[in-house]
Amino acid sequence: MSVSVPISAVDPHDTRRRVMAIVASSSGNLVEWYDFYAYSFFSLYFAHHFFPSDNRTAELLSAAGVFAAGFLMRPIGGWLFGRLADRKGRRFSMLLSVLMMCGGSLLIAILPTYETAGILAPALLVAARLLQGLSVGGEYGTSATYMSEVATSRHRGFFASFQYVTLIGGQLLAVLVVVALEQTLSTDALRGWAWRIPFVIGGLAAIIALFLRRTLHETTSASDRNAKEAGSLAGMLRHPRSVLVTLGLTAGGSLIFYTFTTYMQKFLVNTVGYAPKQASLMMMVALFLYMLAQPVFGALSDRIGRRNQLLAFGVLGTLFTLPLMRAISGSGGEAWVTLSLLLAALAIVSLYTSISGVVKAELFPVEVRALGVGLCYAIANALFGGSAEYVGLSFKNAGAEGGFYWYVAALMAVALVAVICMPDPRRLRHMEHAPR
Repeated sequence: MSVSVPISAVDPHDTRRRVMAIVASSSGNLVEWYDFYAYSFFSLYFAHHFFPSDNRTAELLSAAGVFAAGFLMRPIGGWLFGRLADRKGRRFSMLLSVLMMCGGSLLIAILPTYETAGILAPALLVAARLLQGLSVGGEYGTSATYMSEVATSRHRGFFASFQYVTLIGGQLLAVLVVVALEQTLSTDALRGWAWRIPFVIGGLAAIIALFLRRTLHETTSASDRNAKEAGSLAGMLRHPRSVLVTLGLTAGGSLIFYTFTTYMQKFLVNTVGYAPKQASLMMMVALFLYMLAQPVFGALSDRIGRRNQLLAFGVLGTLFTLPLMRAISGSGGEAWVTLSLLLAALAIVSLYTSISGVVKAELFPVEVRALGVGLCYAIANALFGGSAEYVGLSFKNAGAEGGFYWYVAALMAVALVAVICMPDPRRLRHMEHAPR
């Protein structure tokens, strides 16, 4: 059993210890996001089991609605696990969140279908997704906080970027499972029973992550956790500018992230005209390269400053989202053209995702850091990120798909305003207790 020792008390030159802490914490992050995204990627194959309809878009719309419902639990998860992380410790919170995700994934794996259980089937699916949403809602803030506190100040952007390496890795792993099953099983098998396999994999992987996270050392001291305002909403609201900046930045950042990752698979099938297997292969390549880009952009932020990097993200995202979406939709099934455009979009998104967690962690003091990051992120993510698929499909269903492109661009403008208003983390000095 590990000893709970503040990592800041460890020799700051002990790189090996910090790398192992990043690996152990991020393993759970990968599993949590794999489980969450497995639902989205495999909904193409199981939507008809829970929402039978003659209209394919209507089936996907219903499944996307359940995906969005999981996001609605994120604010509760952000508050609950953020409070636990600030009052009981980061390690305790991360262990509990991955255990909860394991339960939700295994529940989906054994669910009855509408044909056998009627309305109970989609109701149980919603329950499982709400459980997973609660878990992921707590995962982001706690893991972002932990990785930021473990890293030394000179390389904080680089180390913290591994949060999105594992987050994207979870998406990539889900796509890899899709591709592997598509290449070995028939479409009838995937639509019949094989869609359950990825959820079994996720549940078992979560158990492994649980054991890895038991080795984590605590990054906060007893005095931090016992502070009067530790993990309290009142304490968090004493930093209104940080709260508003985190909300605005997350609104645009999450929406564009989910647009070009999670929703893009369906967009390639439903709008551009690719077959599901082609879309899955294209997303696999795109996500792999996107994942590798995160440490590069994280290290870049350590050199040019995180605020400067986010300003570039806000400007480029606002100006180029609309033309990129139009170009992808009109790429005419030319795979190399579509992939090139998608990678250009993901390069812009990388300016945000590589440093998303550390920027927000630097805005809050230690006693409310996990709560401030987790709750603010979860609220904006639930409203705008989690609804990306549903909003996109709704515009498509209404025959006005171009309106979704304008919607994403408008939220990017909101993110740009948030960055302009963001206080300089170096002046706030909230991370001074962390290793240098």
